[in-house]
Order: sequence, then structure tokens, then C-alpha cells
Amino acid sequence: MTTSTERTGVEPADPSERGGTQVDGVEVLGALSPSRVGDFMSCPLLFRLRTIDRLPEQPSPAAVRGTVVHRVLEQLFDLPAADRTPEQADTMIDPAWAELQEIEPAVTAMFPADGPEIAAWLVSCRETLRRYFDLEDPRRLEPADRELYVETLTDAKLLLRGVIDRVDVAPDGAIRIVDYKTGNAISEMFEGKALFQLKFYALVLWRTRGVIPRLLQIIYLGNGEVLRYEPDEHDLLATERKVHAVWQAIQQATELREFQSRPGPLCQWCSHQALCPSYGGTPPVFPDPQVRPASPAPPE
Repeated sequence: MTTSTERTGVEPADPSERGGTQVDGVEVLGALSPSRVGDFMSCPLLFRLRTIDRLPEQPSPAAVRGTVVHRVLEQLFDLPAADRTPEQADTMIDPAWAELQEIEPAVTAMFPADGPEIAAWLVSCRETLRRYFDLEDPRRLEPADRELYVETLTDAKLLLRGVIDRVDVAPDGAIRIVDYKTGNAISEMFEGKALFQLKFYALVLWRTRGVIPRLLQIIYLGNGEVLRYEPDEHDLLATERKVHAVWQAIQQATELREFQSRPGPLCQWCSHQALCPSYGGTPPVFPDPQVRPASPAPPE
């Protein structure tokens, strides 16, 4: 099967597409991560441009701040417990930023050379990171996994996969899934959308480990709030049905080559407005020959 990476030679936009294993002996219909499901539900055209056309997107300071802070929080737990302090974390920002620039040189172009913008942005990274220590004491935690790649194959031969920020396992075996968000907590009206990502991860862990995670937790570092939710089997079965319904809609849109734009508040941050009919643009010609979207990428 030709993979999306082989088709384009472009690195996958979704971190969950950077790894994974081939499913031996099974013809996989396709693969989805919570990010790609979220893209399609928010705007089918955005899903197409990211997943099928794989158009590049300009990095934003907010998104890159999230990457840097996530990296520090991952590395923080490599230190002895006593050293997991706000002061030590502060010293880890600059190396994490330097590491990211080596991996993705394009992020350097976000700021003018030798301008004050980069200094102010690094200050914002430090302020976001310090807020974490108001919410948790990492000296009292020993995560079971960090940046954990997970995948499972459903009965419908759909591969579900993703990367979990942190997994904690209590002495009694209870599992907590933790996700860091560097933005502000969203209103209660949209909590379901935020929790969908963690329910997706909980579904994958349930299928692979046979245990329903006891707690889903989103830590909002933008304003220092924490969202907690206790899932049950009904939640996770409903999540699986939802993912399958989205996949069927993706297949139908692919067959018809019709991915409609869906304008909304998030459009102001979209990199593809110039190609969007809702803003007077024209999408590129649909790739030919027709390919299945989000097909599994080979392991690295």
C-alpha cells in the first residue's frame, strides 16, 4: 500500500503520523488521529488541505510556544524528583528552543533577526511554564509514560492512533491520561470538543490494555485551570462510533472529491484562507490518482 509520506515526500503534519507499526496480515482501511478527526469535524476542506494535499503551514508563535513548553515538561521528568523545580525548568527553555530550530529551521523565520520579538516570546514561554507549577508538583509525580505513541485497530479495520502527553498509573493500576494545553480553558459549551481528544486516547488504551482509564485531565497553562473527567464504557463506545461515522464521511467526501469549507471563529488562524471559497479562494485540483486519506505511515 502506498503511504501518504511516500506519495508526497513531505513529513506528516500530525505527530501521530510520524510513527507506528504495520498491521501484519490485515488490510487497514485507513488511519485517524484525534487531530485529523477534529480537522474534519471543524472544516472538511481543512482536513483535505492538511491530510490529502499536505500543504505546508506557516508556524505560529502560539503553536511553537506550545511545542517548546511540551518539550520542557517531557524532559523535566528525566531529572531526579528533587530537581524538578520552576527554576530548573526555566533554564530548559532556551535549549528546547534551540533544539526545535535544528529540527524545524522554518520556525526561526517567525521573528525578525535581532529584534525584540524573540525575547518577548521567550518570556511568554517562561510565564506559561511557571504556571504549571501552580497546578502540580512534579516532585511528587512519576509518570508511567510521556509522549506515548498509541494505536489500535478497530473491528472495522480502522487504525486509531495518537500521541499522549502523559500517562500516570496509580499503585492500584488506575490510569490517568494528562494533556497539556498552553492556551486558556474553553467555555463549558465547548468542553465536549476538548474532551473528545482524551476520550479517543482512552478508547485506544482500553482496547490495548483492557482497562478503562479512570481519569482524563486537561491542564490549561494559559489561565491555570484544570478540566477533569471520569470516562466510562458508554463514553468510549460512543467515541468509537463517532470516529467510524467521521471516517465514513471522509470516504464519501473523497469519492465525490467534495470537501466543503465550514467558516467559523478558527478561520482567523487558518493558513489556507487564500485557497478557501468562503474567502474568495479556489482549492487546488484534487490529487490524481485518487488516494485514500490518512493512510498509515511507515515506522521510523
